[in-house]
Parts: sequence; structure tokens; C-alpha cells
Amino acid sequence: MKLSEFKFDLPENLLAQHPAKNRDESRLMVLHRDSGKIEHRTFKDILEYFTDGDVFVVNDTKVFPARLYGNKEKTGAQIEVFLLRELNKEIHLWDVLVDPARKIRVGNKLYFGESDMVAEVIDNTTSRGRTIKFLFDGPDEEFYKALHDLGETPIPKEFITRETEAADKERYQTIYAKNTGAVAAPSAGLHFTREVMKRLEIKGVEVVPVTLHVGLGTFRTVDVEDLTKHKMDSENFIVPAESATVVNHALDAKKRVCAIGTTSMRAMESSVSANSRLKPTVGWTDKFIFPPYDFKIANCLLTNFHTPESTLMMMASAFAGHELLIEAYQTAIKEKYKFFSYGDAMLVL
Repeated sequence: MKLSEFKFDLPENLLAQHPAKNRDESRLMVLHRDSGKIEHRTFKDILEYFTDGDVFVVNDTKVFPARLYGNKEKTGAQIEVFLLRELNKEIHLWDVLVDPARKIRVGNKLYFGESDMVAEVIDNTTSRGRTIKFLFDGPDEEFYKALHDLGETPIPKEFITRETEAADKERYQTIYAKNTGAVAAPSAGLHFTREVMKRLEIKGVEVVPVTLHVGLGTFRTVDVEDLTKHKMDSENFIVPAESATVVNHALDAKKRVCAIGTTSMRAMESSVSANSRLKPTVGWTDKFIFPPYDFKIANCLLTNFHTPESTLMMMASAFAGHELLIEAYQTAIKEKYKFFSYGDAMLVL
């Protein structure tokens, strides 16, 4: 398929700037692949589509406050530093994006707020990318606490154009987030409340975790018409043995296995055994899923509404079927569903 097949006009007012007042009161579009039927529900109605023995696979990654603001030595110019990943824990070496990049050269020092935190630029990696080393003497716990205190919740400012608010700290995080390492939230999971989780448990639906630390590559623009030429950034992921066992039992029993979000789906599809079952894995994945694609593990997907020409929309299209997904997106625009991280949800059965 071609990039141009994922182009559509998304009215700006449908890009959600804030989450729904209550997580489980977002809207939910239900897409039936077998009949092409489209239903309009509320998120908490999701329980009606699942029964005893079905499995939800959630991504338990935790977003860290990755956006820092520092000042350049001598000039005092304000610089945004976006932490991408830690390269070396011992010497506090990090892969980051800086803005404005033209002002930041190798050897520059950056100072952060009133704290004692200082970083030195060690290398240029891309036009905006740098490797920096934090000059910090003290225990690891103190270093991470200092980063946490200095950092801001990294809501994606390309699409959420307002300033970060205190509420984002809680709302741009799933209620089951556990393993710190993501710079973006696995957004399909943002709709779950403790009440919905409890009701799933009562119904006999098992919820098991995988971890995929979402990087900014998830939102990176696809700039090639031929999708086979697009390269995804690698992301660290874990499929625990216990989760694999539960999923495989459900598949053997012909039950529903629902990937909660494209990141859970990527983790599972990156860890398939020779007999098309889920296998325990710790590793990195740069898997890019676009149509046509034969999904091996999950037979159901919960996802948000994605921006035009995004890799997330491409995966949803591969799962739902391209024509049905385009019809669903046209319906969503007509019915004024909200798109992107804080937007509404779609359940593909």
C-alpha cells in the first residue's frame, strides 16, 4: 500500500486537547469486521463484548516526565531537552532531542532551574538529536528524583497545542502503569478505570501485561510513498512468561484475545513462536505493521482514532481492513469523535 491511501482531512477541532472528564466516559466506536457493522457506544460498555475466559493484553509501560527546560551557559538561552532514552546508567548518558537545535553544539553545558543539575553535550546524533551527559554526583535515587522533579509530562505538543497542566501528570498515564520507560502514553489504555477493571475481573476476563516502552518514533512522520521503505525506531519490549501462558490458553480455547492498543499488538506480533503462539521475550522491536498483514496472536483490537498517514493508523487498517477503517474514520469525523491521545476509542472485533 501507498502512503497517500492513509491521507484524510482531519478537522483541527477534533484533535482532543483534553481528556474526557471521566476516563470511562469517552465514546467507543465498535467495528465488526465480519459484517461491517458500526456501533456507537460509551467506553464503559466495552464489557458487553467480552465473556469468561477472554483476555485483555495491556501495555504496563509508565511515562516519565521527559520534557526538561534548561539554560545554555554564558548566553542563558532557554533550551527544551526531551529525554528519549538512557544510554549508560553509570555515567548518566542520555539520548535526547533539543530545541532550538541550532544553538546547541558539542561541548555546550546546560543548567536546569535552581537545581544543581548540569548536563554537557557529548555528541550530535541527528539534526535535533544530541547525546548528553548529566554531571551529577550522588546516588541513583537522587538523580532520578531530581529528573522527575525537573521534568514535565511529555504530552505530544505537535497535536496537543495547549500548555501542560497539572492534571496531565495523572491523566497522561494508564491506571496500571508500572514499568517506567515511555515518552508517550499507550493511549488506548487511558480509558480504563479501576471500576471497569474490577467489572472485567468479576466477568472472568483476564487482564495480563506486556511492556513496550513507547518512543517518539511512534509519532515520526512517514515520508516515503512506498511503505516498505519506512523504518520504525526500535523500542524496548517485554513479554512475561505468565502473560504468554494465559494468552496461549485463551487461543487454544478459541477465546477472544484483545490487544489494548497498537503498542501491545506490536509487542505480541514481535514475539510469535513457530506454531503461532505467544512466546516470552525481552528485547527490541522495530516491527512496522501495515496492510496486508496476517495477525498471529490477537483477534481483537482496542485503539484510539489516529492522525492521517500515521503508522498507528496503518496498523489499525491492517487489522480492521482498509476499506472498513476508512469508512469508520469518515463516520467518526461526521459524528465528531475526538482523535489522538486524549481522544475517543475504537474496538475492532
